[in-house]
Amino acid sequence: MIISEAVLEKPVVQTSFDHLGLIEPLLRAVKAEGYLTPTSIQAQAIPLVLSGLDVLGCAQTGTGKTAAFALPILQRLAAELPAAPAAAGQRSPVAGRHLRALIIVPTRELAAQVDQSFEAYGQFSDLRHTVIYGGVRQRVQVEALKRGVDILTATPGRLLDLIGQRIVVLKNIEVLVLDEADRMLDMGFIIDIRKIVSYLPKKRQTLFFSATMPPTIQALADSILTNPVEIRVTPEAPAAETVEHRLYFVERHQKLALLLHLLEGEIVTRALVFTRTKIGADRLEMRLKQAKVRVAVIHADRTQGERETALQHFKQGKVRILVASDIAARGLDIDDISHVVNYDLPPDPDTYVHRIGRTGRAGQTGVALSFCDFSERIHLGPIEKLIRVPMQVMMNHPFVGSMPKSHRTAAHTAPAAPRDPSDTSAPATPAETPPAPVARPSLLPGRVRSTRRRGRH
Repeated sequence: MIISEAVLEKPVVQTSFDHLGLIEPLLRAVKAEGYLTPTSIQAQAIPLVLSGLDVLGCAQTGTGKTAAFALPILQRLAAELPAAPAAAGQRSPVAGRHLRALIIVPTRELAAQVDQSFEAYGQFSDLRHTVIYGGVRQRVQVEALKRGVDILTATPGRLLDLIGQRIVVLKNIEVLVLDEADRMLDMGFIIDIRKIVSYLPKKRQTLFFSATMPPTIQALADSILTNPVEIRVTPEAPAAETVEHRLYFVERHQKLALLLHLLEGEIVTRALVFTRTKIGADRLEMRLKQAKVRVAVIHADRTQGERETALQHFKQGKVRILVASDIAARGLDIDDISHVVNYDLPPDPDTYVHRIGRTGRAGQTGVALSFCDFSERIHLGPIEKLIRVPMQVMMNHPFVGSMPKSHRTAAHTAPAAPRDPSDTSAPATPAETPPAPVARPSLLPGRVRSTRRRGRH
């Protein structure tokens, strides 16, 4: 059975959370968080999950998928809490508690944010929850589990570690959630996921959420779901319509200068800048700091404490720019990101969609700036095919590089700033042939080698 806005005569619209069948403590928590109207994925999924059906949800990132499964899970589990009495003002005792809901996510950041959502939505319930992920010592996580937990959010690696130590037991799981399933595929977690599923009871409710649905993900869903209801929200537009896509043809050695130029001219209040590699992120962070830009960096080789500090400073506005490798392309729920910068154009078009999903969220507008050098042109076609809109080629900057014929027409119609005739920093007419080799300065005074330990997710 498929529920899809693309095939319904009228989209599924609910004007209030009151109409979704949620209990009063959850409605109070939703209102306390400032939410009045459910998103499309929430309006469609919540009643289905409450009814006990398996759900396969495909929706753009930033559409509220977490609440779509967290709210009905809290309601289901709250109806069957341990019956032991609790003292006034205290939560129910841990006696008789066991893991009943398991949420598996690909990254530490997303795990922490999902757990925070359960904290917010469950603030008026007696349910207990915790989160486990790699990159930190397990002692604190193990202590939380031993105190008794109803809902566990986990990354695959740490979960399997604790299962192997017999600290986590999954035989009583009633609800399984796989969130950002396509990202787990990208990160090589599918074998781990199948192993985790083998520990679960066959009689359970399974909720499967993904921003994209390639054939491999569809095959995984088919193997673990039972007669699921499929929900596809705005599948005709993989990238949010509220995001403006701007394309800058620029030579690789001039990308830093272009970024600094745009930071001076654009109204960039808070920007995520994506690089292809972790060492590239470290190099860019140092160069931006040298240019007196308030910046932090996040990637897999940073310790968990460093990653949390960087995110906190970014959320608080202490830094204007957060440089990231693709580990941060999923799950970061940060308000008011005005720009996403693809400093290195991703070779995978799905990654482009996930990156730009950090801006233009929940109906807000955003801007995606993509830098493309000669070697990256091959990635443009698949990206534009997936997002189904042409990028706007920008010419009003002093670092215009060579561009393919396919984008010259768009470039000619793009607004261009008046050019000083004495300025020879950019060619008057973009060339189709690759530029001659240019001696470029190193990004750092000396070679930078990442010496940080890799953390297992």
